Amino acid sequence: MESIKTGQNNRIFRFFIAFLMLACVLSFCTACSDADDSFKVIQSVSDLEGAKIGVQLGTTGDIFASEYEEKGSVIERYTKSADAVQALKNNKIDCIVIDKSPAEAFVSNNPELSILEENFAVEEYAICISKEKTQLKEEINKAIAQLKSDGTLDSIISNYIGDDTKGKFPYVSPENTSRSNGTLIVATNATFEPYEYIENDRYVGIDMDMARAIADILGMNLQIEDIEFDSIINAVQSGKADIGVSGMTVTEDRLKSIDFSDTYTSAAQVVIVNSGANAAEASISEKIHNNFIKDSRWKFIATGLLTTLEISFFSVIIGIVLGFIIAITRSTCDKLGKFRLLNTILKMYLTVIRGTPTMIQLLIIYYVIFASTNISKVLVAVIAFGLNSSAYIAEIVRAGIMSIDKGQLEAGRSLGFNYSQTMRYFIIPQAFKNVLPALCNEFIVLIKETSISGYIGIMDLTRGGDYIRSRTYDAFLPLVAVAIVYLIIVVLLTSAVSKLERKMKKNEI
Repeated sequence: MESIKTGQNNRIFRFFIAFLMLACVLSFCTACSDADDSFKVIQSVSDLEGAKIGVQLGTTGDIFASEYEEKGSVIERYTKSADAVQALKNNKIDCIVIDKSPAEAFVSNNPELSILEENFAVEEYAICISKEKTQLKEEINKAIAQLKSDGTLDSIISNYIGDDTKGKFPYVSPENTSRSNGTLIVATNATFEPYEYIENDRYVGIDMDMARAIADILGMNLQIEDIEFDSIINAVQSGKADIGVSGMTVTEDRLKSIDFSDTYTSAAQVVIVNSGANAAEASISEKIHNNFIKDSRWKFIATGLLTTLEISFFSVIIGIVLGFIIAITRSTCDKLGKFRLLNTILKMYLTVIRGTPTMIQLLIIYYVIFASTNISKVLVAVIAFGLNSSAYIAEIVRAGIMSIDKGQLEAGRSLGFNYSQTMRYFIIPQAFKNVLPALCNEFIVLIKETSISGYIGIMDLTRGGDYIRSRTYDAFLPLVAVAIVYLIIVVLLTSAVSKLERKMKKNEI
């Protein structure tokens, strides 16, 4: 037995080493191919015609750059601006159109990048509010006017922008501030330094401090919901958030579905290009320190892992319970001809769940079905993944039940057992043993599917890696770390199921 365990550990170790070697080879091949790729040199805005332009999905940079598609340009849309920066560094795109302040933060951390002197466009930021909340809009406009008149807004901005003033004017809430007017829920995307980002486990930035100041004036508690940028307007429309604060510009298209406050600051859209300057290559120890040790960034991975395991565990329970009920009901209809109407309804349920993407189901459940409730996001994810998993488990278990020879059912009935007892003591135990490998695969798929939880603002394992990438602008180490954690979970789960299979075989007569 000890030799078997040693052999298993050796196989796991060899697989882990092979995985790292493959990752390194792929990284080297990508670097070599990138070095040979030709790219267009961008020296001014007029050179954008026919170029590959990177933008963050749903931003005004996306809107403005889209006009160049008619001029032969290719627009590459990324969910995070940090991903666009990584693509530019690897010469996957020719340039990035982005807000000036975040662009300066990106360039300061990536010496090989530079900003064109010519502005791409000029814009003004405002807070998005539901068209139905006119009173809240009036109160926020008054708060913005007060922050402008007493110099608080200028102080907040100067605390994050400016070499001479940066870090010298942190916003502090007034003492004895009343919080009797409830909670102000703010939707944002905290990967947009210096407007909103995470530092020392706290949401900071121009927009976040301004939101705190507004909440202080309104006498409200502040609750920040960190979600994907392109989901902010949906969150405000559905009532999941009261306002959206994330460097948003008023546009005609957005005004069709959402309202905006008065503007609180102006900004410019600029173009980032790869200047070709040689950046000093950090050592592996420096990269590890920067990605995981500095500012305790490993906590993003640890916190995300716990959330992923929590969602996966309870989703599996829902999937198993509901899946077995559906499977038994459908197999009963197939064997005895009962529950025909219910069987038809269940078929429709299975068709819908298995025929639509899991991410769409998650968004519908969060933004539509539970739109008017303040239900926990983790609970929403558990319900969504549990329902999705139940459809696949139901068909797996039903196939296992139907694979048992009908003579087993007849033998049980001949011994005096009714149908329910025969299914319980004879059919289902055999079916479970037969479908156990397939169930294990479904559990593995479920764990990996939880990686989309970030679309509704959940700090899962994948989103934890995204936070690190947004601060360090290093894609390789955070992604590999997340992949290794998922791999370890899958290997442990597979090993546990293998032991269970061996134990079940020993109990066979």
